[in-house]
Amino acid sequence: MALADLKVASPFTDHMVLQQKMKIPVWGWATPGENITVTFAGQTQSATAAADGAWRVDLDAMDASFVSRSMQIAGGTDSPITLTDVLVGEVWLCSGQSNMDFTVYNTPKYYFAGTANEDAEVAAANYPNLRMFSGLWTKAYEPQQTIKGEWKICNPENVKEFSAIGYFFARDLQKELNVPVGILTETFGASTAEAWVRREALMADPDLAPMLPPFDAAEKAYRALPPSATRPAPAATQSATQTSGRRGRGPRVPADPAQNQHNPTVMYNGMIAPIIPYAIRGVLWYQGESILGPNHATFVKTNEVLITDWRKLWGYDFPFFFCQLAALDASSNTPAVREMQSEALSIPHTGMAVTIDIGDKKNVHPKDKQDVGLRLMKIALAKVYGKDIEYSGPIFDSMKIEGSTIRISFTHAKGLMAKGEDLKTFEIAGSDGKYFPATATIDGETVIVSSPAVTAPVSARYAWANYPDGCNLYNGDGLPAAPFRTDGPRETQ
Repeated sequence: MALADLKVASPFTDHMVLQQKMKIPVWGWATPGENITVTFAGQTQSATAAADGAWRVDLDAMDASFVSRSMQIAGGTDSPITLTDVLVGEVWLCSGQSNMDFTVYNTPKYYFAGTANEDAEVAAANYPNLRMFSGLWTKAYEPQQTIKGEWKICNPENVKEFSAIGYFFARDLQKELNVPVGILTETFGASTAEAWVRREALMADPDLAPMLPPFDAAEKAYRALPPSATRPAPAATQSATQTSGRRGRGPRVPADPAQNQHNPTVMYNGMIAPIIPYAIRGVLWYQGESILGPNHATFVKTNEVLITDWRKLWGYDFPFFFCQLAALDASSNTPAVREMQSEALSIPHTGMAVTIDIGDKKNVHPKDKQDVGLRLMKIALAKVYGKDIEYSGPIFDSMKIEGSTIRISFTHAKGLMAKGEDLKTFEIAGSDGKYFPATATIDGETVIVSSPAVTAPVSARYAWANYPDGCNLYNGDGLPAAPFRTDGPRETQ
């Protein structure tokens, strides 16, 4: 490797935002043995490139600053790398599948996107101290060192292809904290959770390790094919063992399993590995519509391993806030999946944004991403930035049978209210487990449910449908109650 090959890792470009009050890893590649210096904001740190050319320095923690500065990376040549317009503030990673990939505006690339009031949102998007790095959609069989992307300043043109949730979260957070905010967006539509987990973490778990052999075998078979029999086209909707046919006569042409976002590790390899250990405050996550059939049984474990392993790779227990699936009249967004998602709340430093009330009956991509970003931002304000605000809607806490009624208690229940005249989507069941629509009334910070069809109630549930039309229980801060069943897992946030 020649001196001219001095390189800095992918997340380091002009207009980037660095995380405040935390050491800042800066890394890249150069000639083995070369001395590298990184200069920024009055400090200089040095490192020596290792035998494989890799180098890393850690800048000392800095306070947030709107001052536009330059970072210089030098390797003993006359042509150092200079990165301009660098700010220091709060940095969050946004990842997951298409609802996190969903952009502010409908564009040819993001044909499925476009938020409510998108023209007005775009016109108002003048926030020069808000920036976003959007990684190019990339899948790979092995971990990659780099990913294509660049930091872009928030303006009406650039914001069109910003992750909508990431943008609204960052916009609202910046207004509250008055610091620069940067978002790293690493997303891919229809990707499974296991696609975002590294191989070593899956292998270490006996419940998840069986995902790998079929994938590896399919990849090995694909690579063994003669070049004339293979093609690089992605297999967007296939499993590792399926093949795609081409029109006309001739043999069926296998698709590369590594280019299938359903397969384990491929999204981690292509989109997460290249940005570790860029300093971040935390992660925002939206995934759950894509769960391959047999992996329903391991979905909870996969989420747990993903969270814990990402934290291990970054070297600290950053907050991990996720979106519970919105209402949708389809088999993907079921109460069971939402319940499985909520079990991640048992992991420390997590939070869940409930979106059951802002779904679209026929569209897996609801356009109200403003409220999603706002709800995530409130969780961050309360759990990360120490603001004394309500950040969650009512969460089921306990139940008490009172004759022919059930009294349900909640946390986060101050100002418990129904949006509309009567509470809807409550159900009640007796010992036979058959549920009937229930009358529900608010009594202080509790709800009392009953039905003439159930004289000896045993359990109750709320919003327990793929599309629970009319679910309308909120607290006084306007945050919706999470779906629940009284005989299900107990979670708190």
